[in-house]
Amino acid sequence: MAKPFSFKVLATDGRARRGVIDMPRGEIRTPAFMPVGTGGTVKTMYMDQVRGVGADIILGNTYHLMLRPGAERVARLGGLHEFARWPYPILTDSGGFQVMSLSKLRKLTEKGVTFRSHIDGAAYEMSPERSIEIQGLLDSDIQMQLDECTALPAEMKEIERAMELSLRWAERCKTAFGDQPGKAMFGIVQGGDNAALRVRSAQALSAMELKGYAVGGLAVGEPQAVMLEMLDITCPELPEDKPRYLMGVGTPDDILKSVARGIDMFDCVMPTRAGRHGLAYTRRGKVNLRNARHADDPRPLDEESDCPAARDYSRAYLHHLVRSQEALGAMLLTWNNLSYYQKLMQDIRAAIETGTFETRGAEITEGWAKGDLPVNSRLSQNSF
Repeated sequence: MAKPFSFKVLATDGRARRGVIDMPRGEIRTPAFMPVGTGGTVKTMYMDQVRGVGADIILGNTYHLMLRPGAERVARLGGLHEFARWPYPILTDSGGFQVMSLSKLRKLTEKGVTFRSHIDGAAYEMSPERSIEIQGLLDSDIQMQLDECTALPAEMKEIERAMELSLRWAERCKTAFGDQPGKAMFGIVQGGDNAALRVRSAQALSAMELKGYAVGGLAVGEPQAVMLEMLDITCPELPEDKPRYLMGVGTPDDILKSVARGIDMFDCVMPTRAGRHGLAYTRRGKVNLRNARHADDPRPLDEESDCPAARDYSRAYLHHLVRSQEALGAMLLTWNNLSYYQKLMQDIRAAIETGTFETRGAEITEGWAKGDLPVNSRLSQNSF
């Protein structure tokens, strides 16, 4: 019999929580950042590299995988873990956000969503039951309910309608998911930027006694202050003994501030996307390798990093790769970025355990504020 899904809070510091999710395919140390593997791949990375930087879990996308190569095909080939050569936990989102944001032709009803693929225009239907079915075919370990994510700003009536629909879909997803030993289905709190709607959504989902809860519909255009206000309102309404996942977030600063409000899990395309566009995350803040100041600089991104991409390659070489649009540039900078994000999570977990989260967070923030290394005046600033 499969090991049951479990979550345990090991330490707290204020509202910040250090915990562990235990599943048959492995432990997830929280707070956790999940690299995004949209189509069965973390872009420009080998899976052993993803594991090597410290990731316990990755995210797959139901919408993209159902379109290509197809959930039934993945199932025939042994499931997403075997297909992608990642034997550790995988969380799949429901596909709802992509249906709403990528499909130009779609129709939303109580039953679900009908839409046309952004790839070839083929027609598809996505219901709560079909979303759970697809995630089951992929054999993901944590499955998300189908919801309707409303872009902000929006009228309150529209936010309320989407929130109530998402609650009804959560009930249907729970029924469709049933009892799957060792796996979990998470509900998604909606309600836009309206405090009362967020509370209603969180309370209704909590009453469903799910294995975990996500906060959705944030990081969709609203200021950070609004996102944090919604977390201040929402997190206290969610069960303390269940993991809390903030979907699609975010920057290192977003993560620090959200952990302080009780969030346990994060995902975002930012570190991988930035790496493909010449931007590196470091303890000194963001570094744009496209800038000419790096063209003759023999120094590495971070001489103290344990990631070879940050420690062993010169800024001049990285600049050359980025400006020449060499694939290796995207590979190295993504490697650096995911390594930095995982090191950040490691620092956060250690600080919560020792009761120094606020102090360590201030030190990290101060490092970002200092900015990158100054330009070495002895170096030529020629560009090509």
